[in-house]
Amino acid sequence: MQTQARKADDFRALHARKGAFIIPNPWDVGTARILERLGFEALATTSAGFAFSSGVPDNQVGRDRMLAHVAELCAATGLPVSADLENGFGDDPETVAETIRRAAAAGVVGGSIEDSVNRPGETVYELAHAVERIRAAAEAARSLAFPFTLTARCENFLLGIADLKDTIRRLQAYQEAGADVLYAPCITTREEITSVVQAVDRPVNFLMGTQPQRFSLAELAGMGVRRVSVGSALSTAALGAFLRGAREMKDQGTFNYAKDSAGFGEVTELLKGK
Repeated sequence: MQTQARKADDFRALHARKGAFIIPNPWDVGTARILERLGFEALATTSAGFAFSSGVPDNQVGRDRMLAHVAELCAATGLPVSADLENGFGDDPETVAETIRRAAAAGVVGGSIEDSVNRPGETVYELAHAVERIRAAAEAARSLAFPFTLTARCENFLLGIADLKDTIRRLQAYQEAGADVLYAPCITTREEITSVVQAVDRPVNFLMGTQPQRFSLAELAGMGVRRVSVGSALSTAALGAFLRGAREMKDQGTFNYAKDSAGFGEVTELLKGK
């Protein structure tokens, strides 16, 4: 298996090459191994997907449990893994820096920090404080023995604040604070995507979310996007099939859902690595 430093170099190289790559989001060891066997080149964790599998809403897992999950995924795959580290699991910059150091110790080669407060009735951090948090994360990343790829997220659109100007201002500030990749979840239009890409000089991650998207990977690459993640979408797609099957059994007493199941043998072979 590759060393963490080699994985880190490989992960950086994915962002530097021409075009865009997909970084899918597994939520447990089985889905991580299947995605690796299917030929993806890197993986990203999903806080929501793991939370749902743990029986709680997103942002309710806590740092210790999340980092244990991250470590388990890193140990299960030979691919580079980037961690969804939510808002760093605390308001103050030092807590965010400690989260980066602990995530690196868990085996990841990158991670994202959000600028959302993650408390009821609150939205995003005031800009100066948000910048200090990213700067602390970047300094922690630079202190490591390998090139940790730090992604800074502006959560405006995800939280229903459709303010493109402020989103760009924040991403530019996070860039100056040391972020390696920039990310504004839930921007959706060509204008929004190209405006963000053209306003910064770092790779941009685009979220292909739970709603059908009209852009292909090639089209996103043509707009300048370098990385495409799917967040909790694979997790909720699986849960959608689960709910349809469960409701059919409960409400109708039938079992037609099974016709869309993955083959037992196919899954077995993927997990065996063949």
